[in-house]
Amino acid sequence: MSHRGGKSKPTGGGVAAGSGTPKIIQTRSQKAGLSFPVGRIHRYLKRRTQNNVRIGAKAAVYTTAILEYLTAEVLELAGNASKDLRVKRITPRHLQLAIRGDEELDTLVRATIAGGGVLPFIHRTLTQHNAANKPVVAAPPPV
Repeated sequence: MSHRGGKSKPTGGGVAAGSGTPKIIQTRSQKAGLSFPVGRIHRYLKRRTQNNVRIGAKAAVYTTAILEYLTAEVLELAGNASKDLRVKRITPRHLQLAIRGDEELDTLVRATIAGGGVLPFIHRTLTQHNAANKPVVAAPPPV
């Protein structure tokens, strides 16, 4: 009688057919050359679909590669921000500076980062000093 759940596991004793060498088992992440778990992402994709839509194996690999690339990009920019501030630990502030400093990541990540603070910005008219302490009016554009 079959057990409950999914498919049964293949049998074979872990030895390649026709040879005495043990079979090397590779995960889908190792086959794709990724660090993020392809199997877990595939499971999450299957859970999030409606009407029992089938999710192909390549979709999970592709999604995992995208997530890994975006994570590496954000971490690289946050590491550069922490290095500029002469600290060795990446904080939410560094993530905020990295994401808001990159135009494409800023449009992609519209979420509020807790503990990230705000971008440093002082309006140009506040930093310019006039002799009569009058507000500086921008010059008209050249014709």
